[in-house]
Amino acid sequence: MPRAAAQEPPLCAPAHHQVVIVGGGSAGIATAASLLRRNRKLDIAIIEPSENHFYQPGFTMVGGGVFKPGATVRKTRAVMPRGVTWIRDGAARFDPDANTVHLAQSGASVTYDVLVVAVGNRLAWEAIEGLEATLGRNGVTSNYRFDLAPYTWQLVRELAARHGPKRALFTQPPMPIKCAGAPQKAMYLSCSEWEKSKALEEFTVEFHNAGGVLFGVAEYVPALMRAVERYGIDLNFGSTLVAVDGAARSATFKTAKGEVTRGFDMLHVVPPQVANPVIADSPLADAAGYVAVDPNTLRHPRWHNVFGLGDGCSTPNAKTAAAARKQAPVCAVNVLAALARREPEASYDGYGSCPLTVDRGHIVLAEFTYGGTLAPTLPTWLIEGTRPSRLAWHLKADALPPIYWHGMLKGREWLVPPAPLL
Repeated sequence: MPRAAAQEPPLCAPAHHQVVIVGGGSAGIATAASLLRRNRKLDIAIIEPSENHFYQPGFTMVGGGVFKPGATVRKTRAVMPRGVTWIRDGAARFDPDANTVHLAQSGASVTYDVLVVAVGNRLAWEAIEGLEATLGRNGVTSNYRFDLAPYTWQLVRELAARHGPKRALFTQPPMPIKCAGAPQKAMYLSCSEWEKSKALEEFTVEFHNAGGVLFGVAEYVPALMRAVERYGIDLNFGSTLVAVDGAARSATFKTAKGEVTRGFDMLHVVPPQVANPVIADSPLADAAGYVAVDPNTLRHPRWHNVFGLGDGCSTPNAKTAAAARKQAPVCAVNVLAALARREPEASYDGYGSCPLTVDRGHIVLAEFTYGGTLAPTLPTWLIEGTRPSRLAWHLKADALPPIYWHGMLKGREWLVPPAPLL
């Protein structure tokens, strides 16, 4: 039987493990589980300071009143794979020449044979003037935080019940961000509820997108445009949120023509997202501050016993949980090859998935690989991803959460077997 997961006591002296994974989020846990599925005797440590582990794709559904908040969180100790040592600390510094990670709280160090970096990116709330002071009140919310998603649903219901004209603003910052479709999901689910309650006609709904297109893969845009037209949404491209005055209920956007200020009753904010500073300040980083990796093998170009995956690595794919689910088995195979002093053997094709909730009951299931090539997992006669589908909704609402908790985090690679490196 595999060893039970154990939390390592505070370190006083250097510790060594065959594989050290920095980050106990989706990517880190899934990689550890996939490794142990292949070799139960591996000595793996995960460095992760957080007490709780979140199913982040579920936050949008909480904001839309579909999920309860508790469905998206579990204790970190409960999702740690059996046989892994949990070092409850954060990384402060990387020394890849010495195969060493220095810890933030204890000041101790951990050495490794192979390192996997899966720390994610950082939500830069502070980059928008006045935002942090008003989050969670004054009509300002975001589904990008566990504690704020319930406030989104509260605002949606309260505004639906209030008579008279109302304005709801939804924002999207410059790329890259976690789940590029999430800003729209919040908007469509809100509009769907207002439509259902026969209040939509009282709303002015605006989408302020720092980019120049509704979605980066053109094949999915027509279906999304039909949702935009259905709800009467005013699209504003090249419009970046730069300041919020919660008390005055006003938001300021930078546009090509200068700054524009808009009043609001509800403001759903997606924060700018940047590289994690512990990576950006390390020798592992690329020019943008993300872990530099080969886009197919996930191996660092300089240190061949270092791998990276998830939101915090340099691969040019959509940053989604589905991408991490596809990356984890590839990373596991290539880590084992590195331990055996072999070259990488598996390849990641850039797969990402974004279930775009166009209303409460239908989803446009966007799936694509590098270059925006469509990559449907299921036969198109079952789910045609470029059109709204009720089956895709049930996949998102009913199937994906248990696949996450009981599949991905347990190393069960359903529909995501690692492809060989050609």
